[in-house]
This record gives sequence, C-alpha cells and structure tokens, in this order.
Amino acid sequence: MVARSKTTSKINRKSSGSIRIIAGKYRGRKLPVLDAQGLRPTTDRVKETLFNWLMPYINETNCLDCFAGSGGLGFEALSRGATKVVFLELNKNAADQLKQNVVLLKDLRAEVIQTNSIEFLKPNNANKQLFDLVFIDPPFRQQLLNPIVENINHGWLAQNALIYIECEAELDVSVLPINLQLLKEKIAGQVAYRLYQAAEMTF
Repeated sequence: MVARSKTTSKINRKSSGSIRIIAGKYRGRKLPVLDAQGLRPTTDRVKETLFNWLMPYINETNCLDCFAGSGGLGFEALSRGATKVVFLELNKNAADQLKQNVVLLKDLRAEVIQTNSIEFLKPNNANKQLFDLVFIDPPFRQQLLNPIVENINHGWLAQNALIYIECEAELDVSVLPINLQLLKEKIAGQVAYRLYQAAEMTF
C-alpha cells in the first residue's frame, strides 16, 4: 500500500471504493475498501508484477499479510491458491472490513486478527506458526520496517520463506536487521517493492 497510515487515520465506516482481484479463483472480483485518509491499496500494476514473481511459489503456501489494510495482497494470494492467509491489521474498522470481505468470499482459508503486527510477531507469542510467504507493507515513514523484519526471523519463517517488502523509495534497506537475499526489485515513483528470500533463520 502507498503512503498510508492505518494506525492513526480516522476511518469512515462506509466503503468508498474497492480492490480488484486480478487472477485465480476470484479473478475480477471486487471487494469494498473503507474510506481512510492516506489509505490507498497497492496498485494493480505493482500487484501484477509481484504475483508474476510469485507464480512458481504461491500455490499451497501459508501466507502472512502484515499491516493488511485493504487486504489486497492477501486476498490475491488466496485467489491464486494459498493454503492459508493470516491478515494482521491494527485499525478496528479496517479489520472489520477485512472480516466482512472474508464472509463475502466464504473462504475458510482466511483469518483476520485485529492486532499490532509488530507486537503480534514478538518471539514470545505462544501461537507461533511458520509462514512460507510474508507480505510487509507498513505505513510510510514510521520506522516500522526494521522491527517487524527482525521479529519475523524469530521462529515465524518456514524454510526458504519469501518476504515481500513495499516501502518508500528513499528508505535505506541495506541495513535490514536479518540476512535476506534479494530476488527481485522495482521502483515506481515514490514506492519501492522487493522480493527477498530468508538466507538464514534464528529460532
């Protein structure tokens, strides 16, 4: 998502737009998105590029969508054959909309948790599970990327897990706190998006 702030924005309970699922089981399906200042889902162009990258890997993956917002990435993963997608979203109204969209799709593979993504992924969480694919698209310029990347490395990543990171283009990602191998990278205007593979894991 682009230049958004889900943690502080006041959200209108009425939907003001929609996200479109590009391919897979729900191809062409549109899901409501709430009206929130600064909230803009990942564009179809970026999403299409990302899922072209993921095409060989997405089927039967266990996915985590951090800072989920509209859920555009997670719902696309569900449509393309993910085994399960867990959506983490702090804002109650946004989380409620995600739950409503899960009901619309009648998809039991989706789980929505209203929570702070960084706090949820702390190493001492007793409900820890392994994820094959993690989407990380935090609100811009709030210094959230390094803490969440560090936390997911402590027992949340399956072997050879893939991590997608979308962030502001000017952000220095050379100092990410764990060893990630960069697989793909693109910059579109003010947004940079990259696909990594975890090179080593800490348990």
